[in-house]
Amino acid sequence: MGGSMDMNVDIPAQAEAGKRARSRVLWLLYQPYKWLIFLPLLVLSTCFFVGLGVIIIFFSDDYAANRIAGVWWSRFNSFITPMRVDVIGRENIVKGQSYIVACNHQSSYDIFVLYGWLGVDLKWVIKTELRKYPVFGYAVEAGGNIVIDRSNPKEAYESLEKARQKVTGGTSIIMLPEGTRSRTGQLGQFKKGAFTLARDLDLPILPISITGTRKILPPKTLDLFPGRATMQIHAPVDTHAYDGEPLEKFIDDVREIVRKGVEERQG
Repeated sequence: MGGSMDMNVDIPAQAEAGKRARSRVLWLLYQPYKWLIFLPLLVLSTCFFVGLGVIIIFFSDDYAANRIAGVWWSRFNSFITPMRVDVIGRENIVKGQSYIVACNHQSSYDIFVLYGWLGVDLKWVIKTELRKYPVFGYAVEAGGNIVIDRSNPKEAYESLEKARQKVTGGTSIIMLPEGTRSRTGQLGQFKKGAFTLARDLDLPILPISITGTRKILPPKTLDLFPGRATMQIHAPVDTHAYDGEPLEKFIDDVREIVRKGVEERQG
């Protein structure tokens, strides 16, 4: 009896050990592909699609560049990873409505998910220092992204006016309120920039929860591995619902929406 009980107790541990061994073998088999095929293709495709985007902007506009070059750059690199993306809640996006998109940030692969599968024209809020880089700086501004330097009130006001003109007809601004990628997978505190901008531009917040990307590419590493990501698009939050309320209440409520989405999927 005692020997039988010990054997039964060991079965889950043996199964877990076998699972880890198989995962290790698959990881080792993936490494030559990552270094010899994926990374060169990532560099080449990035150069190609950035160049294509600049050409499209020259002959058409930044909307067409984002919809063609941005989307296909993201989908191509997701395909060769490979990463599968599931989208939940697409019905929460109203066609023609612009948003401030507030999303959690677990991995660099979040960018591929947002650009490739959100289905809206996205502009980024870029640090003013990035304009100093010749090619990238040109691409940032030509692509219609928003450069805001709040330390310079006059320039900040002019940037907000440009942003107001850009975010019409469904063009939205994407912001990552945590400010950096989460090291633990847990949702960090939200900075106030996205919410101040939403009030300044009179736009609703579109909360988004992304899960799965941290397992595909953990932050601060090159430990890439194929996987599956999920993007959950929540119902928009109307800025006017917080008229007269402290900004912190607005921030906390949106963060709670994103947190629940992340923890439900990760759980």
